[in-house]
Amino acid sequence: MRVSYQLPVTSYQQESSKVAKCAKVSKLTTLRTSLTLEHFTDFFNRLLATGYWLLHLFFLTLAIVVFTPMTLQGVTFVDATEEAGIHFQHSSGTRSSLLPEDMGSGAAFADIDNDSDLDLYIVNIPRPLTQDASVGSETNVLYRNNGDGTFTDITDIAGVGHHGYGMGCVFADYNGDGNLDLYVTNYGANVLYRNNGDGTFSDVTKTAGVGCELWSTGAAFADIDGDSDLDLYVCNYVTYNLEKLEQMQEESLQSGKPVPSALNPHVFDPQDNVFYRNNGDGTFNDVTAEVGIAAPGGRSMQCIFSDFDNDNDLDLYVANDTSVNYVYRNAGNGAFTDVSNESWAADFRGSMGLAAGDYDEDGDIDLFISHWVDEENTLYRNLFKEDPSSGHIRFVDESYSAMLAEVSIKLIGWGTALFDYDNDGDLDIFVTNGSTFQELKQPEVLIPQVDALYRNDGDGSFSDVSEISGITGLRTHVGRGATFGDYDNDGDVDIFVVNNHAPPTLLRNDGGNRNGWLHVELIGTDNNRNAIGAKVQLKTADRMQVREVYAGESYMSANSFIAEFGVGDATQIETLQVTWLNGDVQKQHNIPVNQRVRVKQESKK
Repeated sequence: MRVSYQLPVTSYQQESSKVAKCAKVSKLTTLRTSLTLEHFTDFFNRLLATGYWLLHLFFLTLAIVVFTPMTLQGVTFVDATEEAGIHFQHSSGTRSSLLPEDMGSGAAFADIDNDSDLDLYIVNIPRPLTQDASVGSETNVLYRNNGDGTFTDITDIAGVGHHGYGMGCVFADYNGDGNLDLYVTNYGANVLYRNNGDGTFSDVTKTAGVGCELWSTGAAFADIDGDSDLDLYVCNYVTYNLEKLEQMQEESLQSGKPVPSALNPHVFDPQDNVFYRNNGDGTFNDVTAEVGIAAPGGRSMQCIFSDFDNDNDLDLYVANDTSVNYVYRNAGNGAFTDVSNESWAADFRGSMGLAAGDYDEDGDIDLFISHWVDEENTLYRNLFKEDPSSGHIRFVDESYSAMLAEVSIKLIGWGTALFDYDNDGDLDIFVTNGSTFQELKQPEVLIPQVDALYRNDGDGSFSDVSEISGITGLRTHVGRGATFGDYDNDGDVDIFVVNNHAPPTLLRNDGGNRNGWLHVELIGTDNNRNAIGAKVQLKTADRMQVREVYAGESYMSANSFIAEFGVGDATQIETLQVTWLNGDVQKQHNIPVNQRVRVKQESKK
């Protein structure tokens, strides 16, 4: 992350960005509408001139019938925060312009009580960094989904109202008992909460041995060695030494720009990441040095485990801030090889958020990374399918050809996802944005930015639909973490955004379910109960789609474990195939759309 006081001509840049974003969609829509209306108007005038007023009335009625549904059937996102009963405030007190205050925080959708709807955990920063905690300080919050579109705060009952300087979170059933546990990262010691299965959690950090005391950011669970136990990777940022900070000059240079030293990550030494191997008995061992995936010098923000080379084990991508990103290839036995340079994806930019998915529907997993200002967001297309025999992990940057670079160049992106918001069968992109620049006249306030939604056009390019989807009409904030899932169980994917030093935003998807959909819940029979790392392939008459199950992604956040598919106008799924992490394959055929299906792993005979 990079920071300064204020971008020059901010309002002009924001307005110019809005115009550029909507150019592709708005111009085409306006052209089609104006041409069609001109034809109708001319025809009506001719009818009036000849006296055929009844025929005129008929066609006028027909026009209303035709155009009204076209206008009303667009997919929009509605701010449902208050309606859903979410009363959360990120941080309290006045921001004091110290870096940890500006970084958080994340959130996660997960079904913590096994009632088939998504609950919500939100991480918080309790106070200005230099102030001591008080009784009234903000805490992390857990909301239980009531099943009717609303939530109830059960933080105190559940015992997960952590008072630490919160950064991120991720859910996973690390002990294989069928209940989702919770890991919270902090500026300071991290916390592992074990789900007791009765609506309460217990702090088992010390027993488990995962209380990393560095400045941790994103984290992810995955079974990297094939033993069915979920291991844990923790990203760390910098050593933020306040005593050293007092001896520094007030300002320093970063990328040629004068910035406050307190907000310049280059001033501080990077911290290595930590990898914990699950021992299968409720404890973990730090095996970072043994496995060799510390991402040294990285200033890491987020990581993701994904099978980039289709060999049925989980590789690792680490997104770093103002440092080279890392790509590690899993050899299949829990040993990793650093393939960052040969991957063509060792990006040296301010990487923030991270998402994975097969946006071009060629059967391999691509990457999307949100970036700092003037370092446009990046779409990496996976080249594995073009040369599968090579065994390489290799990507190519398609950001400009995909029309995603220029529209993002003046924005600072954070939480993100590749997901199908309109259920048309291909993966779209959402990015929550928020500046790290301070208001010139109010340095205690960061500059808000509008979020962005990019629709996949199906030809390798994307269109900015932020305006027509209602995103730009919402109040702007300083966005950070974002989590994705169908919280109201209506068949389309909703979004929850954590806003720094502000209330959050619950974006309810209205209209995505007009297209067909299928949601797939996987139940593993070994210790990997949520099938993290499994692949789900779905075939309809005209396309093949693939999803992977992740635990840790976006920005310091985690999404629902449900594999969500949009299928357009298809009425039936021809084949649903699940490839479990152990290599087993299960298939189902001729499945009706518009439902959630549960696939349980078959036990080996």
